[in-house]
Amino acid sequence: MALRKKTLAVIGAAAVVVVVGGGITAFALGTTGGDAEASGTTPATGDAPEFNLTADQDRIHLDEIPEAVASLEASGFEPIEDGKLTVVTSPFAAPLALYADDDTTLIGNEVDLAQLIADGLGLELNIQPAAWADWPLGIQSGKYDLILSNVTVTDERKELYDFASYRQDLLGFYVKSDSSIDSITEAKDVAGLRIIVGSGTNQEKILQAWDAENIEAGLDPVEYLYFDDTASGALALKSGRADANFGPNATAAYAAAVDGETKLVGTVNGGWPLTADIAAATAKDNGLIESVGIVLNEAISGGEYEEVLDRWGLTSESVTESAINPPGLPKS
Repeated sequence: MALRKKTLAVIGAAAVVVVVGGGITAFALGTTGGDAEASGTTPATGDAPEFNLTADQDRIHLDEIPEAVASLEASGFEPIEDGKLTVVTSPFAAPLALYADDDTTLIGNEVDLAQLIADGLGLELNIQPAAWADWPLGIQSGKYDLILSNVTVTDERKELYDFASYRQDLLGFYVKSDSSIDSITEAKDVAGLRIIVGSGTNQEKILQAWDAENIEAGLDPVEYLYFDDTASGALALKSGRADANFGPNATAAYAAAVDGETKLVGTVNGGWPLTADIAAATAKDNGLIESVGIVLNEAISGGEYEEVLDRWGLTSESVTESAINPPGLPKS
């Protein structure tokens, strides 16, 4: 299996749009920093990494995997386009999926992983953009073979789709890079803090549960800070008007890596107190997912998977094995 060297290019201020629960939230990177949704920590301090945002990606590739190809042939699955794997992603959340600086080429972590899957299956990658709200019908109607777009496995979705997991669903606590706060991993750590959080999100529910636990124990309550404009929230954090931001780790990690003004001090699984997985999804019982899982596990063992996540600053969300239809978050 061939490992390709990554090409690096300097990134300056960039615009990022985050898809949260089907909604879209924009924030700026560089001058204003950022905010987002979705153990161990990966502090974003020191020299900022350089991300390749050009159309010339020199992507990491995988050799065709005979076991995966044989599995695909035996399954009876037929790609939408002969010889191609049509993968949909929602290009609105760096570093997961976004447009390159030519405003046309799709790049990002999800795109790179889609490339590995297509390679392993012996197919040409046909990557397609779509709004988050459009992928479910697109998968069910046969417009797309597979989706890689930060999709969380849930019991409700498992009724319609098959899944192969490839990342942990992590939420992150971020503070100013020079903050005296160095760890937020449990309820007592948030007592008395001013925390930016999205209204109606999973992270708000987790924070409220921790806050209730603290109040019952006689600790100071959390001060919840809500911003319609996430750039304003980022400014509040960096100016000291907020102590921490709690949101999706992937996009916040990217923002921290780009501008170096915030740091990660703790992560929580997005399904807390349960475990949530991010997974590739395809139409239920169409025969594709087992072969996808074979490729992902081969890429994990071969190192290509880790190289992709490292390229986009997401190694803290890596998994050691891809699971087919792992337990999903229960219906609310």
